[in-house]
Amino acid sequence: FISHVSFQICVMAGSSSDTRVDIKVVLLGKEYVGKTALVERFLHERFVTGHTYQSTIGAAYGSRRINTSNNLPVVLGIWDTAGSERYESMARIYYRGAGAAVICYDITDAVSLERAKFWTRELQKYEDRCKLYFCGCKRDLAEADPTCRQVGEEEVVVFAESIGGRAFETSSKTGENIDRLFRQIADDFSAEPSLLSNTFGGSVGTAGPANSGHSFSLHRGGGSNRIGGARGGTGGSSRCPCSN
Repeated sequence: FISHVSFQICVMAGSSSDTRVDIKVVLLGKEYVGKTALVERFLHERFVTGHTYQSTIGAAYGSRRINTSNNLPVVLGIWDTAGSERYESMARIYYRGAGAAVICYDITDAVSLERAKFWTRELQKYEDRCKLYFCGCKRDLAEADPTCRQVGEEEVVVFAESIGGRAFETSSKTGENIDRLFRQIADDFSAEPSLLSNTFGGSVGTAGPANSGHSFSLHRGGGSNRIGGARGGTGGSSRCPCSN
C-alpha cells in the first residue's frame, strides 16, 4: 500500500539536449536484473561500483541521440521503470505508447526470465505494436564463472524469434553489446520511417516528460531514486556468489 505518491519532474543528467524524441523506449524487468545499470552505461558510458544499491521507485527518464547504421541521427527517449511487483500497475503508465520495449532479465537468475515473459504477455495484450528486444544482463558474470549462468542464450533467442522480437546479452560492466542493442532499435525504426514518433516534449503517455530538464521519480516513505545515483554489482544483486 502506498500512502503517499508525489511526482517530481527531473531529466537524467547527461541526457541529450534535444526536446525531440523519435522513439519512446521503455525498460521492463524484475528488480535487480540490471536495468538502471544498462541505462547508465548507454547514457553516460559508466559503470558505478562501490555504493549501496537503490531500487528504482516509479520510473526515471533520459534521452540520447544515436546514429543508425546508415548515419541517420535518431533520438531515443528511455524510461527506466521499477522492477518490484508492487509497482507493476505503475509500469503500465510508462509503457503506454512505447515504440520499443527492452525486456531485461538476469542471466544468472532463471526467475527473472519468467518475469520477462510476463512483461512480454502484457505488451502483447496492451501494446501490440511495440517492438520487443530481450536483454540478458550481467554477461560478464557468466563469462567469469560459467556455473553462474541459469538462462541459456539460445533459449531466449528462439523465444524472441518466435514472437518477432530480438535478443541480446549485455554487460553493463564492460559495455558489451549495449550500443549494439540500442543501435538495432534505431535501425529497425529508421527502416520504417512511419514508426518514428517525432514527438517534441511529450508526456508520460507519449515519448518524454512534459518539462525537459527535470527528473521524474516517485517517492514512498520518504525514499527516492533517480538515475545517476549509486548502483552496486552489475546493476543489482544476484543470488550467484560470483557477483559479490
